[in-house]
Amino acid sequence: MKVTVAAVLSLLPLLSSAHCIAQRVRINGQDQGQGNGIRMSTSNNPIQNVNDASFACKNSFQSPVSSKVLDVKAGDKVGVMWGHVIGGAQFANDADNPIAKSHKGPTIFYMAKVDNAASTQPNGLKWFKVFEDGLDSSGKWGVDRMIASGGWVDFNMPTCVAPGQYLLRAEIIALHSAKNQGQAQFYMGCAQINVSGSGTKTGDQTVSFPGAYSATDPGILISIYDAKGNPVGNGTPYKIPGPAVLKC
Repeated sequence: MKVTVAAVLSLLPLLSSAHCIAQRVRINGQDQGQGNGIRMSTSNNPIQNVNDASFACKNSFQSPVSSKVLDVKAGDKVGVMWGHVIGGAQFANDADNPIAKSHKGPTIFYMAKVDNAASTQPNGLKWFKVFEDGLDSSGKWGVDRMIASGGWVDFNMPTCVAPGQYLLRAEIIALHSAKNQGQAQFYMGCAQINVSGSGTKTGDQTVSFPGAYSATDPGILISIYDAKGNPVGNGTPYKIPGPAVLKC
């Protein structure tokens, strides 16, 4: 078969993409299935403009968007799985699944109280942070731990969260090119959950998306490399963007 140069070049964006998609939810280790209870984007490309209108939950969702709302008890362990493309690996031995190892940065979860998690639009909501995992003292990032866990990031649902329906926003911030303004990469996806329990809190500090981040925040406009070019931090503590994590 004859392959033209143009045909090869047309494949390069797909083959070189080292990005990811949030696509599965698990509760206490039980995988809820591909696309169930999560608004799964068909695009693995990041958002780089912190003021993008779709910064809350992304867009270009796979059709139909899941109508499932997943039941979660306060105190449950909840996780979201990231994959290079829908389904996980793009091809056998995909080194960029769940994301390229170069894409160092934090992993974060936010929640927003809503009346109907299956249908609520994400803009204009008030989000509070329930989890963050950044740079540890050994030079490992939240993304490193996500990759080591096969694409999963888990957190324990705070016991003080009020019962009701929420959007759960999973986020990765990739900082490999973030020394230049506008080059940090943001990946996000929103799960649809119904929390049960006896808590009363819906966030001590809430933010809006877009609006929560600035392009010049110290955790967004930053070089993560040491003097030898290793992506282990620059010798100062890394400050994860956004508000403090909810405390019970």
